Amino acid sequence: MSTLLKKIRYFTAGKPIAANAHELYMRDDSAWEQSYRSRWQYDKVVRSTHGVNCTGSCSWKIYVKSGLITWETQYTDYPETPIDLPNHEPRGCPRGASYSWYIYSANRIKYPLMRQALRDLWRELRAQHPDAVDAWQAILDDPALGQRYKRERGMGGLVRVSWQEANELIAAANIATIKRFGPDRVAGFSPIPAHAMLSFASGSRYLSLIGGTCLSFYDWYCDLPPSSPQTWGEQTDVPESADWYNAQYLVMWGSNVPQTRTPDAHFMTEARYNGTKVVAVSADYAENCKFADEWLAPRAGSDAALALALGQVILQQFYLQQPCDYFINYAKRFTDFPTLVLLTPCTQRENSYRSGRYLRAADLAQWAEQPLAQWKTLALDQGSRQIVLPRGSAGFRWDRSGQWNTIQQDALSGAPIDPLLSLAELGEGEVCIVQPDFSAPADQKAYTLGRVPVHWIINAEGKRLPVATVFDLMLAHYGLRPADGSAPAEDAPCSPAWAEAITGVPRQQITRLAQEFANNARLTHGRSLIIVGAGINHWFHSDMTYRSIINVLMMCGTIGVNGGGWAHYVGQEKLRPLAGWAPIALGGDWQSPARLMNGTSFFYNHTSQWRYENVDAHTLLSPLAERDQFPHSLIDYNVIAERLGWLPSSPQLDRNPLTLAAEAADGDVKASVEQALKAGTLRIASEDPDAPGNYPRVLFVWRANLLGSSSKGHEYFLKHLLGTHHGVMEQDLQEKGLPLPQQLTWRDSVEGKLDLLVTLDFRMSTTCLYSDVILPSATWYEKEDLSSTDMHPYVHPFTRAIDPMWEARADWDIFKGIAQQFSALCPGHLGKERDVMLTPLLHDSPAELGQAYGVRDWKADPQAFVAGKTAPAINVVERDYPHTYFKYTHLGPALAAHGNGGKGVHWDTGAEIAALCARLGSENLEGVGPCANMQEATQALEAILTLAPETNGQVADRAWRDLAAKTGQTAIAELAADKKGVHYRFADIQRQPGRVIASPLWSGIDSDQHAYTAGSLNITHAVPWRTLTGRQQAYQDHAWMQAFGENFPCYKPPLDTQSCRSVRQHSANGQPELVLNFGTAHQKWGIHSTYTDNQIMQTLSRGGPLIWISEHDAQRASIADNDWVELFNANGAMVARAVVSQRIPAGLALMYHAQERTLNMPLSEVTGERGGIHNSITRICPNPIHMIGGYAHLSWGYNYYGTIGSNRDETVIIRKLSQVEWD
Repeated sequence: MSTLLKKIRYFTAGKPIAANAHELYMRDDSAWEQSYRSRWQYDKVVRSTHGVNCTGSCSWKIYVKSGLITWETQYTDYPETPIDLPNHEPRGCPRGASYSWYIYSANRIKYPLMRQALRDLWRELRAQHPDAVDAWQAILDDPALGQRYKRERGMGGLVRVSWQEANELIAAANIATIKRFGPDRVAGFSPIPAHAMLSFASGSRYLSLIGGTCLSFYDWYCDLPPSSPQTWGEQTDVPESADWYNAQYLVMWGSNVPQTRTPDAHFMTEARYNGTKVVAVSADYAENCKFADEWLAPRAGSDAALALALGQVILQQFYLQQPCDYFINYAKRFTDFPTLVLLTPCTQRENSYRSGRYLRAADLAQWAEQPLAQWKTLALDQGSRQIVLPRGSAGFRWDRSGQWNTIQQDALSGAPIDPLLSLAELGEGEVCIVQPDFSAPADQKAYTLGRVPVHWIINAEGKRLPVATVFDLMLAHYGLRPADGSAPAEDAPCSPAWAEAITGVPRQQITRLAQEFANNARLTHGRSLIIVGAGINHWFHSDMTYRSIINVLMMCGTIGVNGGGWAHYVGQEKLRPLAGWAPIALGGDWQSPARLMNGTSFFYNHTSQWRYENVDAHTLLSPLAERDQFPHSLIDYNVIAERLGWLPSSPQLDRNPLTLAAEAADGDVKASVEQALKAGTLRIASEDPDAPGNYPRVLFVWRANLLGSSSKGHEYFLKHLLGTHHGVMEQDLQEKGLPLPQQLTWRDSVEGKLDLLVTLDFRMSTTCLYSDVILPSATWYEKEDLSSTDMHPYVHPFTRAIDPMWEARADWDIFKGIAQQFSALCPGHLGKERDVMLTPLLHDSPAELGQAYGVRDWKADPQAFVAGKTAPAINVVERDYPHTYFKYTHLGPALAAHGNGGKGVHWDTGAEIAALCARLGSENLEGVGPCANMQEATQALEAILTLAPETNGQVADRAWRDLAAKTGQTAIAELAADKKGVHYRFADIQRQPGRVIASPLWSGIDSDQHAYTAGSLNITHAVPWRTLTGRQQAYQDHAWMQAFGENFPCYKPPLDTQSCRSVRQHSANGQPELVLNFGTAHQKWGIHSTYTDNQIMQTLSRGGPLIWISEHDAQRASIADNDWVELFNANGAMVARAVVSQRIPAGLALMYHAQERTLNMPLSEVTGERGGIHNSITRICPNPIHMIGGYAHLSWGYNYYGTIGSNRDETVIIRKLSQVEWD
């Protein structure tokens, strides 16, 4: 056939023709191709984000097709960063990209659920009692009824109920508990509001309106670095991630940036491409080590020793040998280095002194009559050689003199001052200084001797006393001023050789790193940056490590400088529109104060972990302390702190606070309560924590996986709080025959304290497994909310892409429904009531000026009782319980009447309230007047954005003017003047994330011209830090700080929890056993416990619980990769599969948290119970110095300061399972 004819055949109608039986010609409809074309078609795109406490706060496109969410991709329309900085986008990570899996997964909670045993009991009681409150009262009257469902917790048996039935039971339990025990027996836990602000506020608003307790979380998670309040009087304020690019030397220390800060890691790599040297400090070979130019691998828990050695090199070479003018000038102006400290005779060694408290104006006759003279610190002027009174200390903040600034002038004369760093040039002699040494071997003296130059003063009482500067004391502390006048010994404490012996890092590498870091800061005026994180913050002595690092940063003048400073990123803590959110979240628009409680002390107390405490506080004290003045038991310190008003209490008193108010003689409630406390007829509840009325009865958990992620001492939660099956193997103090706490009443232990546990969640988590009632909450793509973070300067939204699926509801609507039912059930039980509240001595309020010298306990001397000074403040709050629902859904009158504010700044907000009434509509409440409507979540969000200076330029302008008046710095009044016309509405940020407006509630200045960095306001505008001295404080002079040897940061070895030594006799299973340090790092395949049960993330990882160990340890224990192993100690046990890796150092077992009980959980051989979670083998151990309060910056504030839930000091026994059993 010709070629032409062959071509023609293709134009013929045809039939299949085969060529060598390899071809088939078909005429077919191509409609099937449309499925491929439509795969990526969609109906709409909605902007939302993920509320998962990852610090990312990334803006995502949510795609909707035919009413279903199909997938998500990243938005790339963030506002431009300042010139010469890379942009923030694209932001996101694979975990966030998998979230849409949850929407339609089998793990989704679709309907309200109730434990079947409780449902049956409730229906039985409702049939007997027409009144729902009386029905719950019957459960309170008969503990045996409660045991019918408490023992079933965690054992399944959850059944579907209606919203009406669930809300009725919850409301009835709340009312009955308030009537019988008091509103502070109802508590709620939800973490990190910044990642879903209104969802948090939903529950906290309801609780605050009824007088319930809102538990803190940042400290409980151990994400709070206590070093930040200790140094700056700031909870946490850090540079945005774009500022990393400005750094010329960048250290990642205990922060695995690529893995845990994925959306921001590009700034680190871009900085490196730009010439910045990047150093990683990590005990294991983590992801970030791959990106570093240099890796230092100190032994786990030894980081403080490394940081102290860096500090010694910097002090010696850049302050003493070749003084750097930039460093010295910075130290004089912005740190406490020149501040004078009194020296007191050392009773342990003759002719020696130890450092005491700061010298105060009240100590000298010429200033003794100054207002708040006890709270004003002093320095010595270089020119006049006289002691001077610098401005800016805490006394100036609250004396209303307008001199709260750090201008280098004498507060009285106005003359310029140049404070001396060292008193050596005065030539008045030196004294021997004794300082504790916690690194010394047991057979050596636990203190070091140094020498410091002094100046002698005559105090107001006519006594001659020596004083020294903080700087001189610090030189002695770092081993640079030996007592004999010789050169520092090569292996002296704080030297690189000393650090090498502790950390394993070569001394030459330590010296070189210190030189490089400091020299870069010298040349760039501070552009040396250290990123820190959970790897070094989750230890008992975390503040010793952090303060040692912060000292290095202060020595090098990096804080407040773009490209320099301290960058702590653990937890999405920065709620940028704070002042707009707080009154709504805590009910401050109707009444104040709210009942707030530090979570760590609450859980330590009410899970009864204190009953098993192996740590003797005397092992933590300085060898120089007067030991007979301090208790042995850690719970005793907490009781003292609550009694003195240093920490809050919950429950607060051993009687119902409503009854106390009703029975007060002559209606003077405060006087009646004070007299009863002094007489001992009324007690702080924590003095008798296991009395039937002194523990919580109802607990709400929302936006949290308390039992699956953060319950340090998980098995104690199960045993004492929930009263169900547990794996605790520890004996309590009485069983072991050890001394009991002295500040409280010891009773038989209580199991099953909670009568009701209510959890809101969108998925079946470990907490849900143990809950009595589970309410289905909307996912992040089914509701409206706000998100912000410290990593970037934007506020952006959650948006409802679809309506909540099945019977799920948004958090705002869930608590609105509970409030409505609560109000409906109140008549006949609760009306208008007065509620007695104890409030601690709060930071950023005049109450922070409590006891200036020493500690007086009014329990020993009732005449020392001064409410709000030496004891908690006593307040009476009026509650209109039947109108709880109206108050929940409307903005109250208090803001218009009293204004708004935060962190000591205050402004009028009447115009904003009027605008909200006009925009949102209003309703009248008798005796109150019109109240703006907040029935819908979007209305509440509009209120937050309108009230906050960060999102409303008019408010920002007023706030800056108030701070200008307080500081006398008129220039700062104009810092937001160019933004007065900016006011973000919720619809605005739905279109594009909004860059926040500069606000005086933060230590940096948000600007279109430069990246945000913490402390820049303090550096550029002489605004003091919110500390005792008004400067960055390297020295802490509180009496308890001195007693525990922590005036300066020092190296303290990891805490010996004794949890392996005290484990009860356990049966061998024929496998070798090892004792390892146990760590819980943040993981790659989930954010905390979210995403870990996601099929996509499970596929990318091995799935189920995993424990990483070194090859060396695996060989010793005959463990092969993927073997099932058991980890246990006295606290409990857990089972996981082993990942054997050469990147893990010997002696460390690493579990990436948090891995749920819902996946691959075989039985433990040692307990016989279902193998636990990572917190089954931990237990809380609170640090007494975190209980200090009423002392300027060392004062309690909600999530600002307080006991932390550390868990990295724990040790475990690990062994291979002899057999894996699932039933």
